Order: sequence, then C-alpha cells, then structure tokens
Amino acid sequence: METILEMKNITKIFPGVRALDGVNFNLRKGEIHALIGENGAGKSTLMKSLLGIHPIDGGEIYYKGERVRFKTPNDALRRGISMIHQEISLVQTMSAAENIWMGRTRAFTRMGLIRRRRLLQDTRKLMEELGISVDPTAMVESLSVANMQLIELVRAVSYQSDIIIMDEPTSALTDTEIALLYRIVRELAAKGTSIIFISHKLEEIYEICDRITIMRDGKFIDCRDTSDISSDELVRLIAGREIENVFAKDSYEKGDVALEVKDFTSRGVFQDVSFQVRRGEILGFCGLMGAGRSEIMRALFGIDPYDSGEILIQGRKVSVKRPQNAIHLGLGMVTEDRLRQGAIHALDIKTNMSLPLLKRISRLGFVNGAREKELCKDMAKKMSVNMVSFANSIGSLSGGNQQKVIIGRWLLMGPDILILDEPTRGIDVGAKSEIYRIMNQLAKEGMAILMVSSEMQEILGMSDRVIVIREGRVACDLENKGLTQEQLLSYAFGVEG
Repeated sequence: METILEMKNITKIFPGVRALDGVNFNLRKGEIHALIGENGAGKSTLMKSLLGIHPIDGGEIYYKGERVRFKTPNDALRRGISMIHQEISLVQTMSAAENIWMGRTRAFTRMGLIRRRRLLQDTRKLMEELGISVDPTAMVESLSVANMQLIELVRAVSYQSDIIIMDEPTSALTDTEIALLYRIVRELAAKGTSIIFISHKLEEIYEICDRITIMRDGKFIDCRDTSDISSDELVRLIAGREIENVFAKDSYEKGDVALEVKDFTSRGVFQDVSFQVRRGEILGFCGLMGAGRSEIMRALFGIDPYDSGEILIQGRKVSVKRPQNAIHLGLGMVTEDRLRQGAIHALDIKTNMSLPLLKRISRLGFVNGAREKELCKDMAKKMSVNMVSFANSIGSLSGGNQQKVIIGRWLLMGPDILILDEPTRGIDVGAKSEIYRIMNQLAKEGMAILMVSSEMQEILGMSDRVIVIREGRVACDLENKGLTQEQLLSYAFGVEG
C-alpha cells in the first residue's frame, strides 16, 4: 500500500523538556491509523509539528514523496491535511454553516454579498451525504458538545483532504453518533482518504483502526497491525508498566446525608428529580446523551436556573441561585467542558488553580502571593500534577494534568460535596487511574461525590450507588451490588423489566 506521509526522527524541544525525541511515524493511503499513548506522550505535539503549529528542531517530513515543512496549519490545509481537534475550535457566535465554510465564503459570494441560500443548500447536502442531522442555521453556542464535534467533522470533510487527523473524536458522542462516525470514517478510507485516529478508548482502536503507533514520553515505542497485538500487551506498551485494578474502589462506612434533592424541576429539561448522597459516598449518574444528567448538575450548582424543588445540605433547606451560593454552601463542580467552562487557557497553571481562592488569601485588594504559591504547590503535589513550571500556560499540560489542576482548584476551597461531570473524558488509562485514586481518597475522607459519566465501566467501577436519568427523570436509583452494563442500558433506553 502506498505511503502518503512519513515522519522521520522528529525532535521538538520546549524550554526544560524534550517533547519529541526522534519519533518515527508513517501513514498509508486509505488506512485508519491509531496514534496512541498516555497524556503527555507527545501525540498532539507530533501532529502540531506536522501542521506547522510547532516548528520542528530535527527530523524530516515527507508528504506524497516530497520533503515538506509546513509553516502554518493553513499551509497544511491547502496541501490536503486537516485536523479535528479534541478541544472545540468553532466560533460560538457564528452558525454551524458559517463555521463549516469559514474562510471559503468567496464561493458563495456574488457582488460582495454572501448568497445565504446557496451556503445553506451546500451545507445541508454535505450533511445529508454524511448522515448528520444538525441544523446548519443554529448558532454554535446553542449546540451540545456532541453536535459541535459533528460540525468539526463536517468542516474537515468539506476540505476533501487527503489526510484527516481526528483527536479524540468520540469523546462527547453517544453510541448512535459513534456508530455514525465509524461509518463516515470507513467510507472516507474506502475512497482513499487516510485517517490518523488519536484515541484513549482501546475498544474503538480495535473496532476501526488498521494499524497502531504507540508513543511514550515523547518517544516512538512501536507500530503494529491492530490484529497482531492484544489489549493487555497494548496497555503495557502505552504505560511502560502493568496497570492493575484501574478503579481500586474501596469499601468503607458512609456518613450522614450530605445533600438531598427533592422534586427538582426545570421545565422542558428535567422533572421531579429526587436523590440523596451521603458523606463518603460516590453517587454515579448515567444515561443517554441529552437525558439531562449535566443539566441537573448545572442547576444544582447555580449555573442554570430551576423552576421548583428543594435542595437540602446537611438537612437544612438552602437556596442556590448562582455558583457563588453553591461555593459558600460547600459545593464544588468540575464541568464536562474543560475548554469553555474549566481551564482558562490565557492564564498560567498557578492562577488556574488558585482562582476561586484569591478572595480568601487577599487583604485590602492585594493577593498574598507567597501563600498562593504555597497552597498551589502543596495541592499540585497531592494531585501528582506533572509540569515544568507553575508559570506555564495550563494549555501546555496534557488533558489529564489539566483535569488534575481543575479538581485541585476546587479542593483548595475545601468543599463537602464535589460534582464531577465526565471527570476522565479524553484522558488516558494511567491518568484515569490517578483521578480514581484521588476520588477514592476524597470519599474516604468523608467528601460526598456526585459523578456524571458516559462510560459504563467507570460508573460500575467507581460508584457506591447508581442513578440512571432518562428523559429528564430518575429511571432508577440502585445500590451498585452486582449491577451490569446491560441492566443500566435497559433503564437508560426504557426497556427494563
């Protein structure tokens, strides 16, 4: 099979760290090639080096047999290489159609005016060909994260690229949407498009990829045909060590009820939701995408309004109208969308971690910098954050380390109740085990944890009790004793019994 891309001995050095150390990677025409490794292994840096985002410090890149060095992603795009980034890069205040054709509206312009009807017709035609049903006139800010990822996919396909790089493309998709993505990817490959598929989900690597390149600590480890490597061996190569009992959930005595919600309702979103969570308990929430899991948590934390119902903390009825109320009452929340609602990429690591704490460590409007640094340093050590310097941008960290910083931010506030919405989305198996260890320790110390997750294994592995949300209502509230994925899915789809 013809080789379309070859990267030889690629080296990239940032201050204080060798991010890529002689990495080799090759891609064949029409293949789906997995690029896999723990967060921080260098996968994204390798792709950014290909696209010209990071100029390489050593090595050679050959594309269609020609030695190249792209200066910008636009250079690569013009030559036929596009990328769907893990973090959404759409313009929120523009429509889906405008985002898809951004920078190329000249084809739809006549006498200086954009022919909107033609723009929408071409967008609908492309979406119909791909089997994607998202309103092209909808503003991106009104779309779910899943639909935003589908728009990113449509945009990449619209360039008719020879190579499409997909970075965690299924992280926010439902099973139905994942099946749709797989079909699209297979059809693209069958037509000769080459796909670089970056993922931490081993099951989808085996489902869809032809070959696997493994990276670790900025180095090339191995390249194998997918059919020639077992999942156990793949995990060993990714981690460089055995990872046993990823969840490591302990059993211990639970305390008093920390939080109780009664008949919680937001019209058209969720209705009559009631549950309790005790000190030291991890209460898992699952259900299909759009069932209302995250919306319940956002209303509970005061991000979104609710119409009726009661919230009781430590047995006392409270009012939560905005996040400041929730924080004052001892609640913390790690949202599902790290880019837009979690990490603030314009700020450094220390500030991202200490942001909600600044008022507490300030006097007469001046922040106690020494105290801030001391608290953040201790928390970073506790959370095992792997970084070069607190002064670096949080965007310089891997996804797993960003998540640890955000969790650490809330722990500095000393909450009694912590909401974790998709706490391990888009992070590798090693970082996941670290997050689970932290959750387990927090629960042991008496914290009540509400965990929303789309991963059934995570729900079953970490929850003491499980609530399934279906169409905005509680479908079941069960002790996690002998529960199976099939049982939870039956409640989610409404076919229980």
